[in-house]
Amino acid sequence: MKRAFYIGRFQPFHLGHYSVITSIAEEVDELIIGIGSAQRTHEANNPFTAGERVMMIRHALEDIDVHFYALPIDDIQQNPVWVSYVTSRTPPFDTAYTNNPLVIELFEEAGITVKQPPMYLREQHSGTEIRRRMLANEEWRHLVPDAVADVIDEIDGVRRLKRVSRTDGFDY
Repeated sequence: MKRAFYIGRFQPFHLGHYSVITSIAEEVDELIIGIGSAQRTHEANNPFTAGERVMMIRHALEDIDVHFYALPIDDIQQNPVWVSYVTSRTPPFDTAYTNNPLVIELFEEAGITVKQPPMYLREQHSGTEIRRRMLANEEWRHLVPDAVADVIDEIDGVRRLKRVSRTDGFDY
């Protein structure tokens, strides 16, 4: 059995993530999806909780033909031990899929095979761009799976993002 690991913040989960995961699914039997920065929430760059991101992923991937786990991974701010931290919280895996240079370096130093998946329309399909569109009242739904838009509606995520992105107007 070939099991792989793929990590992202998924703030929110979007069609770029979906594209990467469906391409990885063609190569593996099981996929562990690490929800990075799991402890970060209710912030302009991290508006959604780990649980909400699990919901987004679970609903968005109902149609893919691979068994997957979506597991929260907190930031530990200790790069030399990060891979052992990840592997202590996940099922064993053979390969890590990532395009993040630091994550590539850390996995390679630990002797884990790394593959860099092709990115799908990266300029449009990024959490940063989707959150920007939400804040600007621009169309964003076409950049996420329908199931993700439904989760964001259910939790009133756009309203939350707008509220946590405001400042109090004071310069300190």
